[in-house]
Amino acid sequence: MAGSKTERGVSWEVRANGRHFHQSCRRKSVLCFRWGRYADNVVRSYKYTPLTFLPLNLYEQFQRAANLFFLLIVVLQCVPIIATIPWYSTMLPLLLVLLVRGFKDLATDVGRRRSDAQINHRPCDILTPEGFETVKWKDVRVGDILRIHKDKVIPADLLLLCSTEPHSLCYVETADIDGETNLKFRQALNVTHAELNGDSAKQNLGSFDGIVWCEEPNGNLHSFKGELHWKGERHLLDTDHLLLRGTVLRNTDTAYGLAIYTGSDSKILQNCGRLKLKKTRVEILLNKTVLVILLFMVTTTLLLAVGAGLFEYRVSHQYDVVSVLQRDSSPGYLGFLSFWGYIILLSPSMPMSLYITFEVIHMVHCFLIGRDLEMYWEDNDSPAQARTTTLNEELGQVGHLLSDKTGTLTQNRLLFRQCFIAGHIYGDMAGEFKPPDLSWNRFSCGGTKFSDQRLVDKLRERSSPECQEFFTALALCHTVMSEWRDGLPHYQAASPDEEALVCAARELGWVFLSRTRETLTISEMGLTRNYQLLAILDFTSKRRRMSVLVRDPGGQLKLYCKGADMVVLERLQGNWLLQESTERALELFAQGCLRTLCVAVRSVPETLWTEWSRALSQAGTATGNQDTALEDIYEQMEKDLTLLGVTAIEDRLQEGVPETIASLRRAGVKVWVLTGDKTETAVNVGYACKLMDPDTILIEGEELRQLLESPSPDVRLMSKEKEVWTTRAEKSKAALVISGPELAELTKTPEWGAKFVALSDQCQSVLCCRVTPAQKAEVVEMVRTHSTSITMAIGDGANDVNMIKTAHIGVGLCGVEGSQAVQNADFALAQFSFLRRLLLVHGHWSYYRVCILLRYFLYKTTAFALVHIWYSFYNGFSAQPMYESWFISLYSTMYTSLPIQCTGFFEQSIRLH
Repeated sequence: MAGSKTERGVSWEVRANGRHFHQSCRRKSVLCFRWGRYADNVVRSYKYTPLTFLPLNLYEQFQRAANLFFLLIVVLQCVPIIATIPWYSTMLPLLLVLLVRGFKDLATDVGRRRSDAQINHRPCDILTPEGFETVKWKDVRVGDILRIHKDKVIPADLLLLCSTEPHSLCYVETADIDGETNLKFRQALNVTHAELNGDSAKQNLGSFDGIVWCEEPNGNLHSFKGELHWKGERHLLDTDHLLLRGTVLRNTDTAYGLAIYTGSDSKILQNCGRLKLKKTRVEILLNKTVLVILLFMVTTTLLLAVGAGLFEYRVSHQYDVVSVLQRDSSPGYLGFLSFWGYIILLSPSMPMSLYITFEVIHMVHCFLIGRDLEMYWEDNDSPAQARTTTLNEELGQVGHLLSDKTGTLTQNRLLFRQCFIAGHIYGDMAGEFKPPDLSWNRFSCGGTKFSDQRLVDKLRERSSPECQEFFTALALCHTVMSEWRDGLPHYQAASPDEEALVCAARELGWVFLSRTRETLTISEMGLTRNYQLLAILDFTSKRRRMSVLVRDPGGQLKLYCKGADMVVLERLQGNWLLQESTERALELFAQGCLRTLCVAVRSVPETLWTEWSRALSQAGTATGNQDTALEDIYEQMEKDLTLLGVTAIEDRLQEGVPETIASLRRAGVKVWVLTGDKTETAVNVGYACKLMDPDTILIEGEELRQLLESPSPDVRLMSKEKEVWTTRAEKSKAALVISGPELAELTKTPEWGAKFVALSDQCQSVLCCRVTPAQKAEVVEMVRTHSTSITMAIGDGANDVNMIKTAHIGVGLCGVEGSQAVQNADFALAQFSFLRRLLLVHGHWSYYRVCILLRYFLYKTTAFALVHIWYSFYNGFSAQPMYESWFISLYSTMYTSLPIQCTGFFEQSIRLH
C-alpha cells in the first residue's frame, strides 16, 4: 500500500488527534545537524542565538578583506621588532568598526525576534481531551484540530473539516499570500460535513480518527493533492479543501480544521526563499578600489624595503651611530623587517571606516526618502519607503524604466463605459454625461458612469434577447463574492475588471445575489433565478479567459465564457455573424483607450456534459501533469462559441503620469511599457501619457522582423524612405511595438534580442503588448543582458513580482491589486508620478554625495601614504612614523570621518527647483 501511495505522490502522513505519534517524529536541530520529520509551528527568521552571536557575527565581519587585513596588522604589531606604531593605534579603530557593525546586526536581529514573537504568541484554539483550549501559535502541532473564528488569521495549513456555514462553506481572504483582495470560498468534504457538524461537533471532532495522506511540503500555493482515509473509504482532496496559513477567515463564524503542514513546512513559509543580494555599481567599484589601494600599498612597501636594504648596504656604515643601532644586521634582514614595519605604518591608508560611513549615509538617505512630504500620498496614508538600504545611488543612474500599465500608469479603478451587443454600440462618451434613470432598480448602489437610456429601455421592456443573454453572462461568469450591507449587495472580486462588470450588470437589473459551491443566484429584473453551477474553468495568465458551466432553471446546459478578444474570437463558430462590425467596435474602443473583453456562450448537450465531466474527474486524479491535462479538457469545452458582445471598460491615467514620463525622457531614461492589453489600446495609452510624440512612427510586425533579420550585426535606425529603413545621419522619431507571440520568438534567439535592444536605444520608447507575467521578467532579463544601463521595473500587482525581482531596482506601487509587489520591491511608492522626484532628485543627490565620499576617501588615503613615503627619504627608510600614535588612530575614526558624513548627508549639487 505504501508503494502505491508513493506512486500517487502522497507520502506525507497526518493522523487526526495523533499528537503523540507526530511528537515522536518531531523535527529537531542542534547547530547544523537536523533530524526528524514534522516541523513545529515556530517562526524563526532571526539569525543569531545568545550562543552563536559572537562567533557567527565575527565570522561574517571578517569575510570583508579590509577587516581581515587589519586583524593581521594587529597581530604584526605585537611583534616588537617590527612594530613601528603601537598596537592600539590599529586595534581601536578596528574595534570601533566591529562594534558599530555588530550592534547594527544585533539590533536588526532583535527586531526580527520581536516580529517572530508577535506571530508565535498569537492565540488560537486547539482541541484537547478536555475540550478546546486557547494556546499560542507556537504550540500547534501536525495532527491537531483547530477552531478558527471569524476575522482571525489561520496559523497553519489546515484541512477544512466543517464550518458553521451551510454545506460547510467558508470564505478566506488571501491578500497576504497572492496580493488578491477578493474572498475565495473553500468547502469541506461532504462526509466530514455530515459526520462532524452539528450540536455535538466537539465530541465528533474529538473522536475523529481519519488519516490524511498528501504530498510532501512544497511551495506551490495553487495546487494540493491528498487523500483522506476514514471508515474504510478514500476521499480525494484538493486546494478547495485547504486553508492556508496567513489567510484570514471572513464571513464565517467558525471553521474547524486539521493541521496538515506547520511552521516551515507550510506553503507560505516554503515560498519565503532568501532574497537575492543586489550590489550597486558603486559598491563593486569600491571593492575594486580597495584592492587597488592594497596593491599600491604592497608595491610601495616593497620598494621602501629595497630602499632600506640599500641604505644599510651603502650608507649606514659611514655613520657610527647608525651602525651601532643596526647591531651588524645584514641588509637583507633589515629590508625584511622594514617591509613588515611599513605594512604596519601604512595600514591606516586602507579605508577602514569607509564601510561604516557608507552604510550610515545609506541609512540617512533612506530616512530622507521616507520623510519626503512631496512623495506622501494622503489618500491612503502612504509615504515613500526605501525597503532596501543599499541601492540609493543606483536611482541616479537608471537608464531603462520598464513599467506595467494597468494600475501603474492607470488608476485601476475601472468604469463600465460602453458595450457592443448584436451589432449596436451602447454608451455615450462624446457628449455630456447623462446618467440613465435607474430609480426602478431597488438594488442600485449608484456611481455608474454608463450613459445610454436606449439599452436600459430594451432591458426593461425585454425587447432584446441578445441584451438579456449578454447581461446574464456578466452576472454569472465570474468568481465574485457578495456581501450584504444595508440591504444592498456589495462585491469583492479577484480583479477590478470583474468588479466593474458585475456592478454594471447590477445597476442595469441583472443582480448577482449569492453563490455556494453548487449554485449561483441572480435577480433578472426583479425575478430571482437559481442556476446550478457545474464547473468553473479558471482564469490564468496563460489561458487569458474564464468560463462557467451552468444549468439554468429550465434545465438547459450553457457555457458562458469571457476573456481577451484575441482568445475568444478564435474559438467562435466558423463564419460567425457581425464579424466586420465587431472588429470595427473593437478598433473604436481601442482608440478611446478602453479595455475590452469578449463575452460568448455555448449550448452544451447532455451527452457532451456527461463525457466531459468524466474526463474532468479523471484529469483531477491523474498522477502526471494535472495542469496540462486540465487545459486540454478545458479546450474541448471552450469551442464553437457564439459571440454575445464586447465590454469596454475605462481605466484612467493616474495624476501626473504624462508629465513624469516626459521629464524622464528628457533626462535620458528609456521608458518601456509592458502590458497584457491589445496593441491598439496600448498604443493609444502610449500617446495619452506622452510616451510617444504625436508624429512618432510605429515600427511593428513585418517591418520590425525585417530589421531584426538584417544580416548586418549593427543595425541602425535613422529614417524611413519609400517604406524602407535606411541609415542616415539624422535620427527620426520612432517607437517599437511588439506582441507576446513575437516576444516569445525574440527571447529564444539571442542575436535578435541584442538587435532589438540596440534598436530600442535609437527609439523614443518600446511597447510590449499581450505579454504574460513570465514574459515581463524575460524582457527585463533581455535588457540587462544586452545593455550596460541600470534597469528599473515598476508595477503594482502580483503579476509584476517576477519583473520587479529581475531588475536592478524594483519599485512597487501601493495599488488596488494587493501588496505583493510592494513586499518584493526595493522601493515602494503610492503614485507613479513620485518616480520623477525619486530618480531625478533623491537619486541624483545620493549618487553625487556617494561619489564625493569615495573621492574624499581616495584623497585621504593617498595623502596619508605620500606623507610617510616622503618622510622615508629623510629617515633612512627606517619605517619611523611622522605622526604621534594617537593622532593616527583618531585620524581614521574622527578627524577624517565626521566632516565627510555631514557632506554625504546634506550636500546638494543643484537647487531643488
